[in-house]
Amino acid sequence: MTASTSPTVVLVHGAFADASSFSRVIPELLADGLKVVAPAVPNRSLIGDAAYVASVVRQIPGPVVLVGHSYGGAVITVAGAEENVAALVYLAGYALEEGESLGELQGGFPDSDLAAALVYTPFPTEGAAEPGTDVSVDVEKFPAIFAADVDKDVAAVLAVSQRPLAAQAFAEAAPAAAWKTKPSWGLVSSSDRTINPDVERFGYRRAGMTTVEVDSSHLVMLAHPERVADLIREAVQAVRS
Repeated sequence: MTASTSPTVVLVHGAFADASSFSRVIPELLADGLKVVAPAVPNRSLIGDAAYVASVVRQIPGPVVLVGHSYGGAVITVAGAEENVAALVYLAGYALEEGESLGELQGGFPDSDLAAALVYTPFPTEGAAEPGTDVSVDVEKFPAIFAADVDKDVAAVLAVSQRPLAAQAFAEAAPAAAWKTKPSWGLVSSSDRTINPDVERFGYRRAGMTTVEVDSSHLVMLAHPERVADLIREAVQAVRS
């Protein structure tokens, strides 16, 4: 297989995190000889974030396996419509339907523990009279809710280095659902306290994904990197075949 047709894995982080959340998975993929890109997602709006990731994808020659964790799942649902996206992998993520928002999907299920731990902070928005609202997780509650089975020292660092998500992102409807036309895989974190695991299961089942379940916290990439890497490898192999 030539370099231009070998799939590139693009790792899309979620809310309250950054690309370092893939730090234990990336070495696994690189050891396989895969090309990997892990962009910094702005976490400002679903439409804007998906457009940014789509712009990254368009600059990659050859097929792309697009991987999204958590809110990153919603982002790849939209950005995955790019022509060279050959497969989608959702990690404890939101698989939105076209025209559906994060708030609408979550609203059909009981709240997770995250709901009571959110912190809302205003931030200035250029050209607007009203400030935007950043959403983050209470630093003291972050380890237990987000990373219960991650090394406690790592979780403490993650708690104070969060990348907030603008509240606007929760209300925006997905203009596309790439899983309708792209083969997709989904991982459910069955001990997730950030997203109700039934939200993950519902979205994956609706999309007809190949699904696996791992007894993990929300940050499954740090807690169980080998399981995550194996699922990505499965998607990569399907693209190669």
